[in-house]
Amino acid sequence: MRIAFYAPMKAPNDPVPSGDRTMALLLIRALRLAGHEVELASTFRSWDGQGDPERQRRLALLGARLAARALKRLRARQARPELWFTYHVYHKAPDHLGPFLSKAMGIPYAIAEASSAQKQATGRWAPGWRSSVAAIAGADLVLGLNPADDDGVVPLLPDPRRLYRLAPFLDVRPFAAAAADRKRQRDALAKQYLLDPAVPWLLSVAMMRPGDKLASFQLLAEALAPLTDRRWQWLIVGDGPAAAAVRAAIAPLGSRVTCLGELGRCSLPAIYAASDLYVWPAIGEAWGMSLLEAQAAALPVVAGNVGGVAAVVADGETGVLVRARDTAALTLAVERLLDDPPRQVGMRKAASQRVASHHDLRAAAGSLNAALGSLSAMSGWCG
Repeated sequence: MRIAFYAPMKAPNDPVPSGDRTMALLLIRALRLAGHEVELASTFRSWDGQGDPERQRRLALLGARLAARALKRLRARQARPELWFTYHVYHKAPDHLGPFLSKAMGIPYAIAEASSAQKQATGRWAPGWRSSVAAIAGADLVLGLNPADDDGVVPLLPDPRRLYRLAPFLDVRPFAAAAADRKRQRDALAKQYLLDPAVPWLLSVAMMRPGDKLASFQLLAEALAPLTDRRWQWLIVGDGPAAAAVRAAIAPLGSRVTCLGELGRCSLPAIYAASDLYVWPAIGEAWGMSLLEAQAAALPVVAGNVGGVAAVVADGETGVLVRARDTAALTLAVERLLDDPPRQVGMRKAASQRVASHHDLRAAAGSLNAALGSLSAMSGWCG
């Protein structure tokens, strides 16, 4: 099948790394692995992070013009798309292209990861909310990556069978390979960054952005402060516009924190595998790509139980989940795991096994193929 792929929040070729960009790239890989031809249809970004209604209206008008131009271009081609596939539709990043183009070309319209919150109907993102609701309601297929989104999405669908569950996924292989070579990875990183390999390493990987990311760093710094009577080192991978605020938050922890800066994706598996605990409050996370990556590298997780995090972290088995924004609970969870190395070992094994069996790229390719193959039966689309 020839598929036109679009990500209104962040294009897969965007220069700024994020979990959203990573998931877009993984969806393209999975679709191609399943035998489909995938083409990036547009890099138009409809995202409005400030809640500016006027900006949202301007973006909608620009999207309509771009859609009209794209229709002329696509109709002139001999090999036209047979499916429009949009990744991540919600009030801050509505799809102004897919609904129009799929209808005009007579092809089905699919969305992966959609969400809708009624409270946005009269808020600052009301124009974006209305556009996203219309797109979701008109989708022939919605691939749900986050179970927490179901309550807002299902009522919008004319048939609940249009929602198809797809577990978040990644390519397990580089992470599993790093985990199998953990000692060498740890020794190399200890030498490179002057770390003590005999001390437990806590790890966080996140962009340093204002809002939820900064709030997570601040809460985590506060949660680790009472644990200075124990030996540990906190490694942070990431950078961004809130870097100064993050450094201010972690400053009281002094030399216990090592900031590694922004690193390429090829460097991440070794850092995950070499560490002892992945720690992240996950404020505002949908489900958290870094949580999945950590477990793929056999790294136990301590995280906030928000959004769809519980769908990727098995509480008590591959990590420990605590109540959202509960600093004391986060402190206690980290403390107990630091004091229980045998439990860490058991969680390492469970984490790598669970991700390999439930969240691997190859399994996702099969699930995507099954969903697209049954599209007509679920949606009533006749081609």
